[in-house]
Amino acid sequence: MSFLIPAAYAEAAAPAGAPPGAGFEWIFLVGFLVIFYLMIWRPQAKRAKEHKNLLSGLQKGDEVVTTGGIAGRVNKVADDFVVLEVSDTVELKIQKGAIVASLPKGTLKAI
Repeated sequence: MSFLIPAAYAEAAAPAGAPPGAGFEWIFLVGFLVIFYLMIWRPQAKRAKEHKNLLSGLQKGDEVVTTGGIAGRVNKVADDFVVLEVSDTVELKIQKGAIVASLPKGTLKAI
């Protein structure tokens, strides 16, 4: 029955230098980091910068949309909160961070 089990032989000792193919590990690691930066980090940082500029530039009279889909006109801007006029008699106080987009002037009248 020993003919079904092959014999295992040890290979010759490798030279003391670097193993073959060791340089490819660094190339893959650097390539992965570059792809991670280009596809994830940079676009996210760009979006965060645009959102920060949007929130810092809010003024009375701007028309905006919130994360909940509420569209309204800015009546008052404070440090952390904004008062939105949703209709003639309804005003909502929301956090600044909940604003996701600014609309062109006159959009609310067209809706």
